Amino acid sequence: MSAARVWIVDLGLSPDRLHRCDAVLDGAERLRADRFLRPADRARFVASHAALRTVLADVLGLPPAEVEITAGPGGKPELAGAARGAWQFNLSHSGARAVIGIARDMPIGVDVEAVRPIVDALRIARAHFAADEVSALSRASRSTVERAFFGLWTRKEAVVKALGSGLSLPLDRFSVTVPPEAPRLLRAVGDGSWTLDGPWSLADLDCGADHLATVAVRSAAVAITSHRLSDDWPEHLG
Repeated sequence: MSAARVWIVDLGLSPDRLHRCDAVLDGAERLRADRFLRPADRARFVASHAALRTVLADVLGLPPAEVEITAGPGGKPELAGAARGAWQFNLSHSGARAVIGIARDMPIGVDVEAVRPIVDALRIARAHFAADEVSALSRASRSTVERAFFGLWTRKEAVVKALGSGLSLPLDRFSVTVPPEAPRLLRAVGDGSWTLDGPWSLADLDCGADHLATVAVRSAAVAITSHRLSDDWPEHLG
């Protein structure tokens, strides 16, 4: 059976640990980090990308600063050099959490969202999601609709990110289950430029009460394991 691994990362770092994270990023990552206007957004970017390098470095047997990451088709990040194509990975961050997914020879996507008040969940869903998803979401109670909405959002985004199609995949052309139902892909209507044909495995991730997250892997027989980076992981960046 194939395997996919997911790491959950706490992004609340001290300035000293954040400085350690900054030191292992490459030039392109630092340029992207410097475009953020809010210090909190920059800190999340730096910490999450250093965590990604930590995970990939462990797999590749390299120092984090020596991991080469490039943009693949559709802009999805991938490994460069000899490791290209062998290991596939994905990163998402929101609020105080980052999620990193990695799999060998299988497309993988992850998404995490901080749960926050949203007064127009159904209006947003009607504008972007599939009709069967909107119908299921409309049955959620007022006290659960926010979590159902963000859980649905992470499931759809994880699939999109695994496919690597970005905005070219319309969110209303495929549907997934809505929480609290277990995550799975229900249907998809391709248009020639993309397809969701074939087996998929989706799983919810435990990122704490204030965050919801999903991993999607384009494979049927896959064991998905969840891990957490230790609180002192930046201390080992060198």
